[in-house]
Amino acid sequence: MDNQFDEMIPRRGTSSLKWDGADRIFGGKDLLPMWIADMDFPVAPAIQEALHRRVDQRVFGYGMLSPAYYEAVSGWMSRRHGCSVPREWIVFTAGVVTALNFAVQAVTEPGDEILIPSPVYGPFFHAAEDWNRVAVRCPLKEEDLFYTFDFDDMERRLTPRTKALMLCSPHNPVGRVWTRAELEALADFCLRHDLIVIADEIHHDLVFRPHTLFLNVSPEIAQRTILCTAPSKTFNIAGIQASNIIIPNEELRNKYRAVVAHHHAFSANAFAEAAVVAAYRDSEGWLDALIPYLEGNMALFCGTVAAELPKLRVRRPEGTYMVWVDCTGLGRDPKDLKRFFAEECGLAFNDGASFGPGGEGFVRVNLACPRAYVEECLRRLRAHCQ
Repeated sequence: MDNQFDEMIPRRGTSSLKWDGADRIFGGKDLLPMWIADMDFPVAPAIQEALHRRVDQRVFGYGMLSPAYYEAVSGWMSRRHGCSVPREWIVFTAGVVTALNFAVQAVTEPGDEILIPSPVYGPFFHAAEDWNRVAVRCPLKEEDLFYTFDFDDMERRLTPRTKALMLCSPHNPVGRVWTRAELEALADFCLRHDLIVIADEIHHDLVFRPHTLFLNVSPEIAQRTILCTAPSKTFNIAGIQASNIIIPNEELRNKYRAVVAHHHAFSANAFAEAAVVAAYRDSEGWLDALIPYLEGNMALFCGTVAAELPKLRVRRPEGTYMVWVDCTGLGRDPKDLKRFFAEECGLAFNDGASFGPGGEGFVRVNLACPRAYVEECLRRLRAHCQ
């Protein structure tokens, strides 16, 4: 299985945003793209076979999700996460970013405030501000690149207009897999202050230590949570735009469904069911082989940076396939990092500033790629960041 992950599949010229868009977006030439969160691995064989069968049907009109789809999602959540998810809790949505926007509209009104611990995935802020809500940026506490929630700071930022909190778990970009104790403390905070939790757990299958599903923290917090999940990161099928939003509370679920209806966003695309069922029902072994390969990439990158590149700092992630790199030791203007890495190093990294306060001077590096790409990335860093 490792040989499959070592295969370098040519992606330039395939309308890949990651590869074909990199030079235009970052301003370099022939860049090695290690930015946007998709993998350079081929999808699991079962997914490929299911999509071939679907293409062979030759008709791609409007469709509907069958009971097999919901059984596959529920089965996965039970086996991998120890959570019983009845079919009625699941609301299909075309992508987690779309779901974040719908959730904000479902549980808040214009002018309401949403706590967002940061740095964090940039679309969190847009999901609030694009709908005239107030994104309250709450800095995470950081010590030697280890991040934790700052409950005292969040407490100080509360007002009567604070209605919700957005949680990223596992955390993108800092790589934390929150402990159960941390999540219990967060749940207690939200319950005490009557907050709805919009939880993005899109990376919850890509972990290197035990992960606690937020719905499993307590029955009380589960009733106040909109949990956003998807097979997209896990199985590298982000382009199929399929996510499963799990909402145990019927009133919250009806509010969310009403927003979906308002936007006329009911339908799955013609390939969603084939891909998702094959992923969750038939591709577990592929994922079990992927996790140690990703761990090897993490060990190589973080170990090399620690040993050979003292101007950069990293902490090995507990989850996701991203590494959060502190570049302040380079002595460059944080606003120049994107240009420096693209034009001088030939590397496309996500600029840390896009992740909000606390991200300035950092970059996010995607290591879900063949090991040869990681080695080439390190070679370029050695040449320019000594």
